[in-house]
Amino acid sequence: MSPSVKSVESGDPRAGTEPVLEIRDLSVSYQSRSGDVGAVRHVDLSLAPGEVVGLAGESGSGKSTLALGAVRLLRPPAVITSGRVTYRGRRVGEGGVEVLDLQPRELRALRWREIAIVFQSAMNALNPVLRVSDQLGDVIDAHLPLARDAKHERLESLLDLVGIPRERLRSYPHELSGGMRQRVMIAMALAVDPEIVIMDEPTTALDVVVQREILAQIADLRTQLGFAMLFITHDLSLLLEIADRIMIMYAGQLVELATAVDIRDRTAHPYTHGLLGSFPSVHGPRRALAGIAGSPPDLRSLPPGCPFAPRCSFATDACLQIDMRPRLVPHSPDHLTACPFVSAEDLAASAGAPAPSSAEART
Repeated sequence: MSPSVKSVESGDPRAGTEPVLEIRDLSVSYQSRSGDVGAVRHVDLSLAPGEVVGLAGESGSGKSTLALGAVRLLRPPAVITSGRVTYRGRRVGEGGVEVLDLQPRELRALRWREIAIVFQSAMNALNPVLRVSDQLGDVIDAHLPLARDAKHERLESLLDLVGIPRERLRSYPHELSGGMRQRVMIAMALAVDPEIVIMDEPTTALDVVVQREILAQIADLRTQLGFAMLFITHDLSLLLEIADRIMIMYAGQLVELATAVDIRDRTAHPYTHGLLGSFPSVHGPRRALAGIAGSPPDLRSLPPGCPFAPRCSFATDACLQIDMRPRLVPHSPDHLTACPFVSAEDLAASAGAPAPSSAEART
């Protein structure tokens, strides 16, 4: 039994479709004796069938917290303080499911069956004392009970799907390379054919060659199986290759949302502009890397106004008057930014050289 194949039509995956996942006004805080720390603040996100949405930002910007909050996998002291998360499922309820209202049993049915996740540092997340077959089999037993022969056939097909020899089913994690362990985690996420896959830094700690192999495999699997994907990374250059749309987070809030092409060619927020200037062009003339001066703010004591203002070379006194809950303003159709003062022309003029294309961005 091989995983079912869902066709992915060409063109914009959002056209004429309702989102499979909608996040509205989601806020997450970490409680402490000295006060609550807002790790995610009033974030909106939508994911269409078959779409890849990239989520980028520096470490500590709230990317993983947002993803874990969406499927209610946060542990204390993290608390969801506002918002709603709606999954429009094929199998769980008519007209959608409000994820934040589900009971534990309903949540277990939703996770993995409808929304699967590849966790950060996933290649180290396998149980060291269980064989690969046991760990993949646990997911199938929990959500898709099969007869023994059918289950073994599915386990073999999952390894085929991610390019691992079938005999590795009997292996323990320490007998696998880092790339193989990462592929096992991807196979585990796809074991029961979910509608949505959340990839949280799936290529962290892998060398560049293995990273590219994993990314190519993820792209092939998405085309073959048709799942929607939320891909989280601090590496914006990576998202330029694989994402349909890209969301940029800073200090727990969304600062820019656009197609990958618009992010690359028509950047509208100074923070995104700084991220683009932080990686080198592989082809073309040599250029100095600009980077971003300073460090991300302390979420316990954010500066007044725009949280990026202390690091922004375009900042003025007006930036200090911006509401801490910024409104995303249209820069162009389907392109939103939290910065109402800086134009794309200003950013392009300050760059000194065009941003590298997606084909140039990775080795």
